[in-house]
Amino acid sequence: MWQFMLSAGRAGLRSRSIQAILILGALLVGIAYLAASFSPRQPQTVALDVGLSGLRITLVLFSLFWVQELVAREIERRTVLFALTYPVARGHYIIGRYLGVLGLIALAAVLLGMLLWLVVLTLGKGYVQGFAVVLGAPYWLTVAGLWADAAVVTAFALWVATFSTVPMLPLALGLAFAVGGKSLGAVAEYLSKGADGDLELMRLAPIIDAIQWVLPDLSRLDWRNWPMYGLVPDGQVAGLGLILAVSYAALLLTLAVMTFTRRDFE
Repeated sequence: MWQFMLSAGRAGLRSRSIQAILILGALLVGIAYLAASFSPRQPQTVALDVGLSGLRITLVLFSLFWVQELVAREIERRTVLFALTYPVARGHYIIGRYLGVLGLIALAAVLLGMLLWLVVLTLGKGYVQGFAVVLGAPYWLTVAGLWADAAVVTAFALWVATFSTVPMLPLALGLAFAVGGKSLGAVAEYLSKGADGDLELMRLAPIIDAIQWVLPDLSRLDWRNWPMYGLVPDGQVAGLGLILAVSYAALLLTLAVMTFTRRDFE
């Protein structure tokens, strides 16, 4: 299992996708810096908000492209058969690849998080905001929450890759899963408050309630109000969100192992 994890890390660092997505991440941080210039009263808060959104997008793209390269393409090209010649269970390959991608995402989160941290810190010189941003532990815990978000998306994409016969399916479904999981909580809350009296939208409430049983609410892992406004997230809500995320990722990883073990590569 560990050799599969280490090989995934080496292959991920050598791939061209990491260069492209790092450039994208740097551009998003640059956009955060430019967005701050349009807000004369709260430049740090605006930059942090935009930057964290960009960081989440980048980490999700990282996870999907790495699953695509390290698992989906190996299955498509049948090079995965070389890995299966090792005298280990097939599940070790899936778990090793998953841990390798998680390590790569963690590295990306630290590098891009540090870049955003420096940008926001630079904007704070010579100006005192009404709500000072908190760039210590709350900031890095928020980055960790975004990493956990990407970890769940990675597990889903990995599961899709184990049964997919279409090379781009993990990427496409993974993006849909990431968007749906992030927006699910906001949509459910909007409908629970009456949807501003829109009866057409209220008819969707039963459907959204049903979706909540199968799709995780990834918005619970977004704690940006803590570093932005000093609003400490409710411990019970945050803890429940983490437990659900870990449980959902473990379930998807189990399904991925079961599917991959039973798959016929002949």
